[in-house]
Amino acid sequence: MDRDIVRSPIIRLAAADNVVVARQPLVPGDFVAAEGLAVTTPVAAGHKVATAAIEAGEAVRKYGQIIGFATRGILPGEHVHVHNLGMGSFDRDYAFGADCRDAGMVREAERATFDGYVRADGRVGTRNYVAVISTVNCSATVTNRIAEAFRGDALAAFPHIDGVFPVTHGGGCGRGVDTEDGRVLQKCTYGYAANPNVAGFLLVGLGCESNQVARIVERYGLTDSTTSRFLNIQDSGGSLETIRRGIELVGAMLPEADRARRRTVSASHLILGLQCGGSDGYSGITANPALGAAADLLVRHGGTAVLGETPEVYGAEHLLTRRAVSRAVGEKLIARIRWWEDYTARLGGEMDNNPSPGNKEGGLTTILEKSLGAVAKGGTTNLVDVVEYAEPITAKGFVFMDTPGYDPHSVTGHVAGGATLTCFTTGRGSGFGCKPSPVIKLASNTAMFERMTGDMDINCGVIADGEATVAEMGGRIFAEILAVASGKKSRSEEIGLGDSEFAPWQYGPGM
Repeated sequence: MDRDIVRSPIIRLAAADNVVVARQPLVPGDFVAAEGLAVTTPVAAGHKVATAAIEAGEAVRKYGQIIGFATRGILPGEHVHVHNLGMGSFDRDYAFGADCRDAGMVREAERATFDGYVRADGRVGTRNYVAVISTVNCSATVTNRIAEAFRGDALAAFPHIDGVFPVTHGGGCGRGVDTEDGRVLQKCTYGYAANPNVAGFLLVGLGCESNQVARIVERYGLTDSTTSRFLNIQDSGGSLETIRRGIELVGAMLPEADRARRRTVSASHLILGLQCGGSDGYSGITANPALGAAADLLVRHGGTAVLGETPEVYGAEHLLTRRAVSRAVGEKLIARIRWWEDYTARLGGEMDNNPSPGNKEGGLTTILEKSLGAVAKGGTTNLVDVVEYAEPITAKGFVFMDTPGYDPHSVTGHVAGGATLTCFTTGRGSGFGCKPSPVIKLASNTAMFERMTGDMDINCGVIADGEATVAEMGGRIFAEILAVASGKKSRSEEIGLGDSEFAPWQYGPGM
């Protein structure tokens, strides 16, 4: 974004747009010289103002794309928001692969590096944790009590372990054994245990639940060893005895886990989750495209960047299919979009239910507008694969995972799939953290960054302030990714967030 343009009180994103974004609050009578436009109604910062007359039913364009349709006539200089802009159907040209291009890969010998933990199978972690994992809510308290025993000075003799953390949830039973929800929970349970950031794990079950420890062990071929152990409360003498035994088993893991040492490795080993939450009118202008620029850098250095939140690419999916390396990859994405359309319809909802009250207060109006900003997190490189929720991420490059838009559900899927780091953009503010994978939070505007400095890692609002370009911020974010991957604590880690954010997606009926 040109620095002279962003010093204007408005931000124009594309020549074809018939709205611009207010960089600062506008009041009636303000004159925007760059547009030859007199403002006629109050417009909050981050919100949209019409630059031309828009007839009822006419498409409203931002980012050079359709974000909705006028629900009544809109005059130049008028605030454009939920009172005069709504959803509507329109054709998208999926043009599979039309925008595929050479990513400009960095030569292997010149690729960026970080200091990570190389596991026996060659995968590389950014952290070195031990996990205590509950298979069912009935064992959640026991799981928490085992992990609590290793807080404070309990790990003083093991300086190379980042911590012992609990993985608990509200499910694991009441939904049948061979249901899709059951399979998703098992994928997430195993995925956390197998994440490269985890050096050892203990599975804790009750014994009579649907999500049986034995079923997970059998499905994934797990073996009982020093760093992978299994307990059932009903087979271990009750809750107190299970806590005692669990503490004993985790304690035995610590010497083995502590032997791990960081080694300098290529950035090609990183798997980065791309997430946004509490978005605002600036998110698609500052933090999201800056993260996209960082994702492009990671891909060019041989790494993997994973976009999710399928409901939040709705209406912008054609921008991703155009980058698909094959029609088959593009069709996999469209199949997930169609599934979501059917899913929401069956439940009496619609895709435009997604923008939250906070999103709208921050300037976003429809899911189309939100999606166009959200896909910017994915950068510009080719879409090499589309995977289902919590499936292992094996491809190198830019990957899409089918996840809900709700942040804990989405990040849980990424981490279960193997993500070892997450970048999280936010415009309204978020205190999200996620063990075992560190979270770097990127603020979309300076005002929020200053209000929540203790939670934010990087202020991308300087782009709208005219103090940096998207490309410059992308470079800063990439440098921070490498630093955090090498052991620097993110803000959420400094605060100690991340013990309660495991939230597997459950979309079937409870019984």
